[in-house]
Amino acid sequence: MKKSNTLFLVEIAIFGALSYLLDLLAGLMSFKIWAQGGSISIAMVPVFIMAFRWGLKGGLLTGFILGLLQLIIGPIWGVHFIQIFLDYIVAFVALGFAGVFAKQVVAAVKENNFKKVIYYVTFGSFIGCLLRFFAHYIAGVIFFSQLAPEGQPIEIYSLLYNGSFMLPSFILSTIVCLLIIKTAPRIFTFNKSVS
Repeated sequence: MKKSNTLFLVEIAIFGALSYLLDLLAGLMSFKIWAQGGSISIAMVPVFIMAFRWGLKGGLLTGFILGLLQLIIGPIWGVHFIQIFLDYIVAFVALGFAGVFAKQVVAAVKENNFKKVIYYVTFGSFIGCLLRFFAHYIAGVIFFSQLAPEGQPIEIYSLLYNGSFMLPSFILSTIVCLLIIKTAPRIFTFNKSVS
């Protein structure tokens, strides 16, 4: 049991750092599409892998590490403490809710049923992305109304702003997760408990 706990903690640290590096790489490669934050990247992939590998706890903690690294190392875009909390902690922790389908993903991998894997990974990733989107959307509506073009309701502006990077990131991250699972299914079939 102790070996499993150590592995769990080490993987959270590694995958959280990997998520941050992937997001940083997206910024360096000019995939940051908005000056106030938001990029099309695969930074969510390590959080999703941990969520599907270890369950809700693994996904939430890995997302928390990603958000914490964003805050500590930066760069961050912030105008208020609550907005920073929503955009960097709540948003990235929310990705871990993909882990509600961890048992189904592991079972589908063990059954070698890739259609089920596609279904559960896509749905789990969608839930994580949708919750992350809501955190960004709420922060946008409350704190960034001055950035909306004149005459455009802030609700529409926040929807378009956050949707413009979240939708492509969801699609890209889901595809990468599925490719990883297809090429290395053994990472989901080792003896551990999904929590």
